[in-house]
Amino acid sequence: MNTYFVAGHAKLPAGMAAQTIYETLTVTAELDKNHGVVIEVSCTLATEHGRDFISRILRGYCLEDGIDEPVRLIKEHYLGKAGSALATAVKDLYKQYEQQKQ
Repeated sequence: MNTYFVAGHAKLPAGMAAQTIYETLTVTAELDKNHGVVIEVSCTLATEHGRDFISRILRGYCLEDGIDEPVRLIKEHYLGKAGSALATAVKDLYKQYEQQKQ
């Protein structure tokens, strides 16, 4: 198998629909083992539309290029309450990716 499965987590803000199901937001990604390219993405946002939106931001992105650009895109284009939690979860996902490389 030539992929990794990586997860990042962040605490959800109070008053969100997803918080009634989960206490934390999780962003998961399947990554190409050789190049760090995001093949597939999922997250625990409550709506399918939100999950798809985050997937479109991250799918195809190469983590070897750092995480600043996807975080910027999330902060600029995701205007829901979970924006900060999403950015934090993506940063945590990147941290997990960096640790497995060592």
